[in-house]
Amino acid sequence: MDEKKRGGSPPIGPNNQGRREKSPARAGSTSRAGAPAQSRDRSDTRGTRPAPINRDPSRIRRRIFEPDIPEEITGEGLDKSLRAELLSLSAENAKVVARHLECLALYADSDPVLAHKHGVAAAHHAGRLAVVRESAGYAAYRAGYYEIALKELRAAHRISGDVSMWPVMADCERGLGNPLKALALAGSAEVRQLAKAEEIEMRIVASGARRDLGEFDAAVVTLTCKELSNESEEWAARLRYAYADSLEAAGRRGEAREWFEKCAAIDLDEMTDARQRI
Repeated sequence: MDEKKRGGSPPIGPNNQGRREKSPARAGSTSRAGAPAQSRDRSDTRGTRPAPINRDPSRIRRRIFEPDIPEEITGEGLDKSLRAELLSLSAENAKVVARHLECLALYADSDPVLAHKHGVAAAHHAGRLAVVRESAGYAAYRAGYYEIALKELRAAHRISGDVSMWPVMADCERGLGNPLKALALAGSAEVRQLAKAEEIEMRIVASGARRDLGEFDAAVVTLTCKELSNESEEWAARLRYAYADSLEAAGRRGEAREWFEKCAAIDLDEMTDARQRI
């Protein structure tokens, strides 16, 4: 789910021939062509000003900090399917967003906070694209900005209807100290739409929420499922590790050791610290 950045008015001064353009006369002066003679009180040197425009603050685009993008980052390194999602943007804007997203991916592991900043910039430029909001949400999640992550992932869901980010949203609620909200997400109807990998992640998050509430036996029950026997799927080691961890938290140390051993047996890349936990 950090990949997770970011023309103008004419210059004032001499023109390109080195001559200064003729400035308009001051307000109130009658020397301008077409100005009515003696049309104002000579004692009033202020002239007139247009009435101020009342702007809706919600429609004024806020400025944001945009991190620098290295020159070698062109956006071409972004996944083709992701670049295709940006075709609805102008060419110039699409390039800016693509470069920020490429930086997000580049810094996702080495500097999650910087990746998050690139995600914020990308979302600022392409806030109506679900894939951009989702990428920004995952980057914020990895950096520990759970409130921002929730906002971005909810926006992505509203735009696309995709529920694959449901487990991450639930874990964000845990990170914000809301285990009951996490459990509400885990028990929602949308969970039935999850693929197996996301379903397992949701189980792990729900088990963690039970532990947050001090319900250690319930945390074990949440992870007690037939998928514990799986040894080939990418999520199998994570599931076994979470199950062993919950057993230990519930005081069932012998069973916990057994499942840490079962986790280590299939975790050949040592994605978990199961061997150390044994």
